[in-house]
Amino acid sequence: MLPPTQQPDVSGWRKWLGRALDLLYPPLCAVCRVDLSDGRSLCEACDADLPRLVEPFCETCGETFPGQIEGPFACPNCRHLKFAFEFARPATSRDERILDMIHRLKYSREIHLAKDLGRLAAESFADPRLAPALAGKWPLVPVPLHRKRFQHRHFNQAEEISRVLARHTGLPVLKALRRIRATGHQTALTRAQRLENLRGAFAITQLGLRQIEESTAGAILVDDVLTTGSTVDECAKILRRAGYQKIAVVTVMRG
Repeated sequence: MLPPTQQPDVSGWRKWLGRALDLLYPPLCAVCRVDLSDGRSLCEACDADLPRLVEPFCETCGETFPGQIEGPFACPNCRHLKFAFEFARPATSRDERILDMIHRLKYSREIHLAKDLGRLAAESFADPRLAPALAGKWPLVPVPLHRKRFQHRHFNQAEEISRVLARHTGLPVLKALRRIRATGHQTALTRAQRLENLRGAFAITQLGLRQIEESTAGAILVDDVLTTGSTVDECAKILRRAGYQKIAVVTVMRG
């Protein structure tokens, strides 16, 4: 191992590589198409205009509400539900520009968009409820894809976002879950149908079990969008049964 003074400057190497790629493939803002540099996918103006999650919002799912609401509250959808996770913290409220970036990442293989989507997701960690996760170095657990979908897509968007989150937060990425049953697209399903469709779809991995031997404090599930919460709830159930005491959820957007 090299002495500290001789360690290669990885961040500098990445910066120069990014600049070289910029010369070959000039990047454009994913929203307004203005020219960019240094590997960014959003210009400063468009980035600032995206709707960050601001209070008041449901303390369980992050659904935003207009008007004045004093103190923590649960929305009508969550009030009578019991989730296996403590809370979900999206970074942004629903926005067609963000959803378009997510769809382009997932379905058009524009993997470079994960850098700014992950950076947006990292803003969720300003929430004081996630302070114990940062202090305790809870692992980031991406919601897994079934192997057939992975073979078609060649990557997992939640994993790509998790890698960026790891760089911003210092938390490790852990593939603690695997998808053992294909569930198909759930966009058109009701919450009850989603729950039934997801039952038995996930399992703990050996990596996940080994992490529990080191610490059972908690884990953070990572996904691109939180809609009904059915998928992350099923994942949280598996993690809790395996021994994790607390599960939080971080996503880029609230759907």
